[in-house]
Amino acid sequence: MKVLLDGPYDSNTQLMRDDLRVAGLIPNAEPYTTLGFTQASDGGGEVRQSGITTNTGNDAVVDWVLVELRNAGTPTQIAATRAALVQRDGDVVAEDGVTPIALLAPAGSYHVAVRHRNHFGAMTASAINLSTTTTILDFTASSTLTYGTEGRKTVGSKQLLWAGNVFRDGFIRYTGADNDRDPILVAIGGTVPTNSTAGYAMQDVNLDGIVRYVGALNDRDPILVNIGGNVPTAIRSQQLP
Repeated sequence: MKVLLDGPYDSNTQLMRDDLRVAGLIPNAEPYTTLGFTQASDGGGEVRQSGITTNTGNDAVVDWVLVELRNAGTPTQIAATRAALVQRDGDVVAEDGVTPIALLAPAGSYHVAVRHRNHFGAMTASAINLSTTTTILDFTASSTLTYGTEGRKTVGSKQLLWAGNVFRDGFIRYTGADNDRDPILVAIGGTVPTNSTAGYAMQDVNLDGIVRYVGALNDRDPILVNIGGNVPTAIRSQQLP
């Protein structure tokens, strides 16, 4: 699988930045179970092997993602999950940092979804035949059709997962109830907008390891951009069933 995250994506290099890895912030264990994401089959509790965060270049680890197999007829039903690591060039690999991922499920047809803790997930528009034979699935390509309307963000020739789902409710909002901007201000203390805080945080929209509300590389502006950039009350919805 290949997938690109909007937050750390650099359109000049067509790679993602690996700031979380450089800062030593990528957790050893997958974060999705603790965050309340659904796990199925033998998914959940994946732990990255030691030493893989020393890899640099295109194969440097950017963050954890969550891959789901969903029922072909009822795609709201999750049949199997696997937390995996995404590299700068978009390759999704197992905990050893090299191997293609495998999910425990009977051979058959499934919708495949990929999710990230503060980005929108995306799912294949149609079910895909899966078995023990390796299957290539490129979520960065426009030829890979996804469920819904504007399920991914187009940047040049690449398709990305939308950034900014800080509140993690399936909507990107800049203003109003349950918006994604306010948690960023709260994370830096709630009163001084020029403050910042370092760490592995949901509020770190661009995944640079620092939560900022204002200034260069702040985490607020991408939210406004992704709802359209002009109307702050606009809302973008995640395209998952």
